[in-house]
Amino acid sequence: MKPILAAALALVVYASAFGKESTSTARLQQLRTPLMGEKTLISASDAPKPIGPYSQGVVSSGLMFASGQIPIDPKTNELLPGDIETQTEQVIKNLLAVLKEAKMGPENVVKTTVYLVDLADFPRMNTVYGHFFGKQPPARSTIQAVALPRGARVEIDMIAAY
Repeated sequence: MKPILAAALALVVYASAFGKESTSTARLQQLRTPLMGEKTLISASDAPKPIGPYSQGVVSSGLMFASGQIPIDPKTNELLPGDIETQTEQVIKNLLAVLKEAKMGPENVVKTTVYLVDLADFPRMNTVYGHFFGKQPPARSTIQAVALPRGARVEIDMIAAY
């Protein structure tokens, strides 16, 4: 085990044993410092339930990997109809719910991948995307996909760092 990880783990164990940290602080520290090879699954009630055998997010080695989200309304579990702006906004709201569950925010996002069925939608998607990530935008790739699950027009996945 690397010395820094060992020291961080020892600090968490010490603080937990002597009650020096609040429960939320201890949980945040646990998410930030999993042991090598360990992972913590993230499941947000404010994001749609996965439609397949995958996790909404996984934390490992100080990074959170969010699975691709499509514009599913978490309350109805149905695809949100509408234009690319409406769908992009719902996708990002779903991703923000996963980030929030991992005690993170948009400022923690370091990389996104955007999948569009039609690259002609790029300028309009980009405008909505910029409202959420405009101040310190993460690195990003945008790819045209032949089709997306449930007939969605946009899907986005992301990587965030503590």
